[in-house]
Amino acid sequence: MESGPFLAAVVTAAAAYFIGGIPFGIVVARLVGGRDPRSIGSGRTGGANTLRAIGPRWALVAGLLDAAKGSVAVLIPRLLGFGPAFEVLGALVAIVGHSRSPYIGFGGGRGVSVAWGTLVLIHPLVAAAILPVFAGVILATRISSLGSLVGSLFGGLLMIALVWLQGLPPVYDIYAVGSVALIWLFHHDNIARLLHGTERRINPGS
Repeated sequence: MESGPFLAAVVTAAAAYFIGGIPFGIVVARLVGGRDPRSIGSGRTGGANTLRAIGPRWALVAGLLDAAKGSVAVLIPRLLGFGPAFEVLGALVAIVGHSRSPYIGFGGGRGVSVAWGTLVLIHPLVAAAILPVFAGVILATRISSLGSLVGSLFGGLLMIALVWLQGLPPVYDIYAVGSVALIWLFHHDNIARLLHGTERRINPGS
């Protein structure tokens, strides 16, 4: 590989990983004097646990900051003119960084908010289309993980369709498949509980 693309890949991946790894669920909880999300529920730092730990208002703030990490990870290679392949690299590495954060012993969330943030820049229409699917599943079932799984799969399939219909760079197919695969991988324990009917539900009174 030539030094130019290699250096671009290193810069993109390093920036995406260390930005993606910032655990905003913990940061916001500490700033507002709330509970550490890792102390309850699944022990992760993502949206559902943050909601349980610090309530909906601050959980929304943390979620938006997590989404911003994904957007920044895509924006950096875009601003540097590296091209779509590096945007995809940044997006996927940011999801990994969020779920395997170097700042908290390689723990973290499941990557949903970060993945959505990457999609806001890669294809805003798909990002918008996911929201009612995600929210609808959660409202119907009160199961956050199911909303994430269904929403991510819907978004991935829609992205693949639009790559073909709109003539987008084929590398975005790798993004679509890779992001969904990572989200589902990081939900492996949720999937097991869903199959056994023991998955945790969101308590509307909490």
